[in-house]
Amino acid sequence: MRQRLGRDRRSDPAVGGATPDADADPVEVAREIALRRLDQRPQTRAELAATLQARGVPDAAATQVLDRFEEVGLVDDAGFAADWARSRHGARHLSRRAVAQELRAKGISDELIEQATVGIDRDAEVEAAFEVARAKRRALVGVTYPVAYRRLAGALARKGYDTSVVAQVTKQALVGWGGDDTDPDDGLYDA
Repeated sequence: MRQRLGRDRRSDPAVGGATPDADADPVEVAREIALRRLDQRPQTRAELAATLQARGVPDAAATQVLDRFEEVGLVDDAGFAADWARSRHGARHLSRRAVAQELRAKGISDELIEQATVGIDRDAEVEAAFEVARAKRRALVGVTYPVAYRRLAGALARKGYDTSVVAQVTKQALVGWGGDDTDPDDGLYDA
């Protein structure tokens, strides 16, 4: 079993080990668990609350620790949502809807989701969808038009794009498709 920072992970409540000592201060236990989770990656308040609840930390202690972490900026749902939206749309080319769905699953409020995804408008989605099409088109060389259309449309749909964006980008990306294109980027941005 791997050890991290010289600690025995089998007895670490933050990673699913033994439960905390019954005599331990619940606030201190909650603080330690939350800090270890935050050491792994940024977390939303809801994620930390779920972890603390699963570890048997009393609600009052969890609330006290999470409130304090918000005060000092260790937990910032608005910042988390903005970073997540920027990353998932920018690097993974996910649609606004897909980003919002991921944030909602992480316990972010609808108001914060709206603020975080405001920059992902239709133009940004179309541009990101073309990036997906460009990458996917290279893998489609040698297949027929119907197969290429289906695969490209499926890839875009899995990224969360609505049918109008999928149809627009797929049709434009496959203009002049012969299945043996020598230049896979040809025509992708010609409108």
